[in-house]
This record gives sequence, structure tokens and C-alpha cells, in this order.
Amino acid sequence: MTFHASQGLRLYHFEVFSPHAGLAHAVFCRQGGVSPKPWESLNVGGGVGDEVARVVENRQRAFRAAGRPLESITDVWQVHSADVLVMRAPRAAGERPPHADGMVTDNAQLTLFMRFADCVPVLLFDPRRRAVGIVHAGWKGSLARIAARAVTRMQEAFGTRPADLVAAIGPSIGPDHYPVGPEVVEETRRAFPHEHAALLAHRGEQTCLDLWQANALALRQAGVQTIEIAGLCTACNMSDWFSHRGEHGQTGRFGALIALREE
Repeated sequence: MTFHASQGLRLYHFEVFSPHAGLAHAVFCRQGGVSPKPWESLNVGGGVGDEVARVVENRQRAFRAAGRPLESITDVWQVHSADVLVMRAPRAAGERPPHADGMVTDNAQLTLFMRFADCVPVLLFDPRRRAVGIVHAGWKGSLARIAARAVTRMQEAFGTRPADLVAAIGPSIGPDHYPVGPEVVEETRRAFPHEHAALLAHRGEQTCLDLWQANALALRQAGVQTIEIAGLCTACNMSDWFSHRGEHGQTGRFGALIALREE
């Protein structure tokens, strides 16, 4: 991944997507917005206590920096599920977003947009069938293989071949800062019966879960061969990223988007 400056914002781009001119994508750092502490400053998440007008202004700035019209925004109400939706058209004015944690589309008029503060952003691009996807993967979604479900959705909806996909795993809480309890350890063993030892690390009396590798493993097992992992921990780099754990739940949400460019 590489940092870029645009319209006064700091954007992160994946190297694996750089050869593809027909794709727009960005992960937005937290600088350059209008929100005060504790959401300072480019908070794009509603429902965290920030004023709606500031969130809207921050989203406008983000979309402008990414070269996408804000009216193309396509999002969901994120609920830590393993549900992935096929998005065909923009949501009607006043219509509430559906509950889900993944979206896929082949419509270049849509910009898939999600919000994060430790959970894992997973971006997908099929350059052959011209389709994109985005996933919000917390521990529940990661262990339910939501990234692989997005691959399946793209296969069903667009005829995507997993081997054609290019995938990127963005900034999120790293394995050194993600201790989990015994119930999550057991869920990890059930979800990955042969690989769980590689995903769980013992650090003193704590056991930590590697969400990056859990999602990469799910993608590889789904047939995806090209995967870039940012390897950036949100809890370690709170000057750039919001971190729910690192900031004790009092924080904002950074955005990630992906879209097809009109040919």
C-alpha cells in the first residue's frame, strides 16, 4: 500500500490494484475532516455521537478526494454479520440501508462504501468480468468466512472466477493487539479446524487472534490467488486510523470505498 494526498486528505491505495485503470479505490486516514475530538477529524461514521452535518461534510470531502460523486454512495447498516448483498442500483432517497457486512456490484454508477475502526476492510476486484466487492470483517465475520462469501456472491451474480480476483486486506487491528476470550478461541478452532494454531498466538496469559491471516486464509481457500495485506495495525497507528479498542470505544470511523470507473 502507498499513501497519497488528495484534496487535503491522506488516502491509502493498494499496490495490487495499481495496474488497473478501470478501478477507483481508497482507504481514508482520519486527517482532513471537520469533526472535533473524540472523532477527530475525518469521521465518516454515523451512530457514534458525532453530528450528522459533520459526518456528511466528511463524506463529501472523502468522495471528492477519491474522484467519486457522493450521490453514487452505496452502503449498508453494518451489523457484524456474514451477509453479502448484490447491489444493482442506488438506494432510493429516504430508504434505509439494508443490514449486511458485504456488498458486490458490476454497476459503475455505484461506489461501495464501508466504515471501520479495527474491523478488517477486504476489497475485491474482478478485472475480467468487471465487478467489485467490499467486506467489513470483525471476528464474527472473519470466522464465518465473509470474505469467501463475497467471492461466492461474485461467482453467482457475475460469473467471476476466483482465480481472476484481486484482493486487498486493509488497515485493522493487528494480531499483537487483539486478545480474545475463550469463546472466540473455540469459535476459531471450529471455523478453521486444521489451521487455527496459525491464527492464535499466546502472549503471556492472553490469546490473540490474527484477523488478517484469517481473512487471507478464507480467500485462498475460496480460490483467490492474488492477495495484498496492508499489515497496518489501527491500534498501533491511531494518528492515521480510528481504533475502537485503542481509544476505548470513544472514536470515529474511517472509510473505505471501491468502484468501477466508467469505460
